[in-house]
Amino acid sequence: MHILLVASAFNSLTQRVHAELRDRGHAVAVELALPDASLPDAVRRHAPRLVLAPMLRTAIPEDVWTAYPCLVVHPGPVGDRGPSSLDWAIHEGHDVWGVTVLQADAEMDAGDVWASVPCPVPPVGKSDLYRGEIADAALRAVLLAVDRFAGGTYVPRRQDPAATADPRPRTRPYLDQGVRRIDWAEDSTRTVLRKLRAADSQPGVLDVLFGEEWYLHGGHPEPVLRGHPGALLATRAGAVCRATTDGAVWIPELRLRRLRGAPPTFKLPAVRALGDRLPALPDHTPEGLPDLPESAWTDIRYREDGTVGFLSFSFPGGALSTEQCRRLLDAYRKACERPTSVLVLGGARDFFCNGIHLNVIEAAADPAAESWANINAVDDLVEAVLTTTDRLVVAAVAGNAAAGGVMLALAADEVWCRSGAVLNPHYRLMGLYGSEYWTHTLPRRVGPVAAARLMSEALPVSAAAALGLGLVDRVVECAPDAFAAEVAQRAARLAALPATADRVTAKKADLDRLQTLTPLAGFRERELARMRETFDDPHASYHALRRAFVHKKRLTGTPPHLARVAPAAPHPSPPAVTGMALPGVSPGPNR
Repeated sequence: MHILLVASAFNSLTQRVHAELRDRGHAVAVELALPDASLPDAVRRHAPRLVLAPMLRTAIPEDVWTAYPCLVVHPGPVGDRGPSSLDWAIHEGHDVWGVTVLQADAEMDAGDVWASVPCPVPPVGKSDLYRGEIADAALRAVLLAVDRFAGGTYVPRRQDPAATADPRPRTRPYLDQGVRRIDWAEDSTRTVLRKLRAADSQPGVLDVLFGEEWYLHGGHPEPVLRGHPGALLATRAGAVCRATTDGAVWIPELRLRRLRGAPPTFKLPAVRALGDRLPALPDHTPEGLPDLPESAWTDIRYREDGTVGFLSFSFPGGALSTEQCRRLLDAYRKACERPTSVLVLGGARDFFCNGIHLNVIEAAADPAAESWANINAVDDLVEAVLTTTDRLVVAAVAGNAAAGGVMLALAADEVWCRSGAVLNPHYRLMGLYGSEYWTHTLPRRVGPVAAARLMSEALPVSAAAALGLGLVDRVVECAPDAFAAEVAQRAARLAALPATADRVTAKKADLDRLQTLTPLAGFRERELARMRETFDDPHASYHALRRAFVHKKRLTGTPPHLARVAPAAPHPSPPAVTGMALPGVSPGPNR
């Protein structure tokens, strides 16, 4: 079926819907709903059988929904309406929420219901929840609605107030800063966290620090430190700790409020953003292998269970700055000194990694020099993984990964991916050739033809498609909160397999043979030569694309690679995956 996705942005949910609809044999195209473009003209040009809106901030025009069947994904249960549905769910402390697919109509979120799927609301930030439980529920609802539409016999049900759990349809307003505001003298840690989590990525919580207005992004509880409410107490891994009435919270990122006529502002690690404004505070960043208690927040953490080591990391937005790369590399090297046979690399949930930190690069005095430092730091980390020969390394991809983050995962011996993850193994949309040894690892995994196609098409790949291509070795079917436990169980079984010791022994011989035929240094040198040329050219498209990305510059039209109809994913249908399958003992395809 020809399906047109209409969205305000090609965000994580739109990418997942795009990828998974292609997996199921549909021809899919995208049109962005932009202020300066005519959506009715675009829809008529595509002439789709179905219009689907996974993420849309504006109403579908009447001359579109009266001419074409249009389904809208609303991140709320039946009866919930309004532009800040998910924000309100977290702000009000709901434990269960849902996603509804409904027919576009004259009234926003009031159309007939094609599918509705409930989901839990764990204590995480809005963006994490959106990419996790909400995206899982949305995908199930979308596939159900598309199947019902294709069947031609299903009659969507009206939003009958008498048939809902809450008989009163709730149209709630935009959740503005007047409601989000934190009262540091009155609000408990629980209340502060709820407000921060309801705004973690966008729009942030507006506050005052050192006489200036800042947006606070993200929040994590601090179990020990205490101080006068509102006071800054310490720093850790670029975050600042701020006291509440009964505890404290860690705030990883800040964004200065933009003044009228001033340049755009953007999120940065809190310590980096405050700069000289920040007084001398104790730094609680753990050195070496972070072994903080589970209740304490840190962006890098290590633990052991028998002969399995777990080096987990979680960076805002999945971006790795030069400093974060170096700390993670230091922790990785120390983890490799531990007496383990399997080392698991990856976070418990949400982003795995998206490569270099474009915001930190943009804020640097010399963005070209910082780009160079950042890419070399990531390369150092990937090289360390690639050259580990005394244990098996497993990349645990809990959530989305892109560019260098995908290549970091491919450096491992095995890649285990949660079923809801979306991979973007390409660089060209940022005007980059790419590095992180991709010219070695990607063709080794999927073959040169598929590698070239993935790089040129620059389209998202679902976890199932990645398995079919050989990009990953195992898809773990589970909820976001269950991924870490599933991975731990699988890793223990992998460590106990007799064949694992043989694989470890063979790694050294394999690497020696590779270094003799095609040394890894050659891949790195060739890739970095292309990257250096781009970084040092002030007219290279990378610099303009980076600025547009960081400053969230509005697009003037739908990118051509999205507007083209993408046919069904060109890979064989992968076998069914289960949550308890034993990790394979043989290398993945084309490795």
